[in-house]
Amino acid sequence: MKFSPSLSKLTKSDKPQFVSLMSSAFCRDPLFLHVLGDSELDFQARSYVTAFVSFMFDKSFLLHEEVWGVFENEDLQGAYVVENPHANKLQSIRGGLLLIGRLLPLCFRMPRQTLHLLNSYMRLTRSFAPKLPHHYLIMIGVQPDHQGKGVGKALLNHLLHTVNKDPNSQGVALDTENKENVTMYQKVGFILNNETRLDDLPIYCMFYPSRMGK
Repeated sequence: MKFSPSLSKLTKSDKPQFVSLMSSAFCRDPLFLHVLGDSELDFQARSYVTAFVSFMFDKSFLLHEEVWGVFENEDLQGAYVVENPHANKLQSIRGGLLLIGRLLPLCFRMPRQTLHLLNSYMRLTRSFAPKLPHHYLIMIGVQPDHQGKGVGKALLNHLLHTVNKDPNSQGVALDTENKENVTMYQKVGFILNNETRLDDLPIYCMFYPSRMGK
């Protein structure tokens, strides 16, 4: 039976499904393992992952990022979060102030060292991002039971189509810590811009130049 994905923007009511999905999809992710711990074996690490993914979902709405997902029979099978290059500055400032209210509880749920590592990762990866206006792929994940069925491909194709038709964007940047992902992204047009490290964790910084910018 041919896979026919149904993509739609997520709403705030989709938060429980999003948190469950991303917590499962990223449980073996090198960055999550390095910073948050092994959520499959450690209850404390599981609580860190849940808190972090929950914060990322709230952040996406406060900062007017876009969250898209693939649904089948109202079941969320995959999703991505992308930062837009042309968010309203006034809205972004207001969202940033409101975000502080979400950040404070996170500070009480995670060790200071964990938050320091997450902040170091963000600063490091953003320093390698192109200076021109672009989208930034924050997260993309597929429910483990649905991997290999075309869900991830549908999400990525949707993102690239959005970027290619946006005259205000020169492309999309992303960072991955999984070397196997580098080849996968290169096949759809991403270029490996830089390789760096956070402690002993390798980070691959990639960029997809949009057709608009060519």
